[in-house]
Amino acid sequence: MLPNEIAEVLDKPLSRELLDRDVARLAYVAKDGTPRSIPIAFTWNGTEIVLCTTKNAPKLPSLRANPAVALTIDTEVHPPKILLIRGDAELDVVDGIPEEYLQMNGSYEMTPEQRVEWEREVRSLYDGMVRIVITPTWAKLIDFETTLPSAVEELARQRAERAG
Repeated sequence: MLPNEIAEVLDKPLSRELLDRDVARLAYVAKDGTPRSIPIAFTWNGTEIVLCTTKNAPKLPSLRANPAVALTIDTEVHPPKILLIRGDAELDVVDGIPEEYLQMNGSYEMTPEQRVEWEREVRSLYDGMVRIVITPTWAKLIDFETTLPSAVEELARQRAERAG
């Protein structure tokens, strides 16, 4: 996809709503060649998806060997709203806790006291983290009202042709 086509998908109101959610599913290929899909907190900064993880996370050697990833951000209602994104992961080891990590965990329901305790615990546990930065190279929004998965679009086209 061209950058302007990706931007057009990601600028849609529903895409922006999905990009404001807390958790995405990150798919990547593990070092043993098998697929992995994990839930992970994320934030969208307007051009990149930023994930943060521990410096010893098992996914890091896999992402270094093969940075190609896919993300799914979706809803739990019918019809589902789904944002699919592909890109390459860039890894950035940082000292301390990245501000994005604190932001992306800001929408979990916590009392102010719980938030202070959580942040204290995080700062005492991590001496650094890895920012996983993904610049989208492909994106598709599926809302099952105006857009469908490509296979379903094909079936609908075939049905329309049969109906004449």
